[in-house]
Amino acid sequence: MRNLELRARLSPEDRDAILALPYTVRTLNHLAYTVREGDPPRECAVLLSGFAYRQKITGDGARQIIALHLPGDALDFQNLYLKVSDHSVQMLTRGDVATVQRAELQELAQARPAVGHAILIKTLVEASIFREWVLNVGRRKARERMAHVLCELGSRMDALGMADEHGYELPMTQEELADTLGLTPVHVNRTLKLLEAEGLITRNRRSIAFPDWEKIREVADFNDRYLHLDMQVPAPF
Repeated sequence: MRNLELRARLSPEDRDAILALPYTVRTLNHLAYTVREGDPPRECAVLLSGFAYRQKITGDGARQIIALHLPGDALDFQNLYLKVSDHSVQMLTRGDVATVQRAELQELAQARPAVGHAILIKTLVEASIFREWVLNVGRRKARERMAHVLCELGSRMDALGMADEHGYELPMTQEELADTLGLTPVHVNRTLKLLEAEGLITRNRRSIAFPDWEKIREVADFNDRYLHLDMQVPAPF
């Protein structure tokens, strides 16, 4: 609910209707799928804890991670009205998901326009983030590319109360970062060390902190406009 209300207003009745949806909670291990490419989507999974990612696989088996998902994210809004999934979603870490039948969610979105509006905004924001990731991988150099993803995760976690003045826990291996950034694991390791040597980040195991937030934002060419974290205009219903 908090995730949806980052960008859309919901009435108490809307909230009650969402929370009244029948759901099943499951614990999934690292690398477990919530949806596989080519499968017909029948459920919508909401990430309650842990992290997940979207991915596409090339014909020769190379993986490209195309989105990262944090607790509170609905993982299947993009499949809400499609007959087949064109990508896969896997768990980045062990975590819990609540699954809702797709038909139930479709009926709710039609019966309560403000809920449908919130789902639409959430899906449009995901498209906005995709566009920024295409730009990041396609046009920025490795140093800026890495800094940008670290800044994005910091901003998104902060909006959810998952970051503090000491930074945040980065739930990704260097191999997973490599598949996110279109780099090799060796290049990722070298780039992280460079950012650390420049004083742009500090690392303690998987903990990432930013000694000078404005400086790393400048290096990353990071403007959080594309995250649309400000409250949107209310639905005209």
